[in-house]
Amino acid sequence: MNNGKLYIVATPIGNLEDITYRAVRILSEVDYILAEDTRVTGVLLAKYGIATPQKRYDAHASEKTHDMVLEDIAAGKKIALVSDAGTPCISDPGVLLVKKAREAHLPIEAIPGVSAITTAFSIAGIEGNQFAFRGFVPHKKGRETFFKAIADDAEIPHMFYESVHRIEKTLESLAQHLSVDRTVTVARELTKLHEEVIQGTPEEVRDHYKNNPSTIRGEFVVIVS
Repeated sequence: MNNGKLYIVATPIGNLEDITYRAVRILSEVDYILAEDTRVTGVLLAKYGIATPQKRYDAHASEKTHDMVLEDIAAGKKIALVSDAGTPCISDPGVLLVKKAREAHLPIEAIPGVSAITTAFSIAGIEGNQFAFRGFVPHKKGRETFFKAIADDAEIPHMFYESVHRIEKTLESLAQHLSVDRTVTVARELTKLHEEVIQGTPEEVRDHYKNNPSTIRGEFVVIVS
């Protein structure tokens, strides 16, 4: 009987205590772990005394790497996929591997846990039971279209990720495109020591970071409601 399986394992987004008992057990039991950055995952594994070998798997994984993983699962190996933080395959590497595993009819199991999107939404105080997740803001091509689409749709909240290098530019774009009756919420350093949530009009949030440049650190989740 072939017991091979691919586990998609959610890991903490900051605070290393935010991991499930099940995730710790699975990471301890699998034959090896596919990690976006083995150094980052290594810190988590060390905290929980997990000695499972790691192999690098990121957005640049080759066809050969995918074939090797699928062959290992087909041969009966149990493999865990993790990203640097949060739930894999949500604006993170891994989607192609899962797609190929599904096409090969190989077993896949989700080990759920933390996601920055649901974490931010839960503390934003935004009413309603819907939101649109838009991933990362385009770097160059498509930026104007991205912000215009959000400006034109005020029916539901829109959520997206932004990096520390572009958050100021993004907040400026929001201030330019959105009307004053829209609310912008920025959550950063979620679950970490300097967790912060700033909420206000597009201009207020933009000006906050202009006046407090020392707080432009970490990863950002932005919600437009």
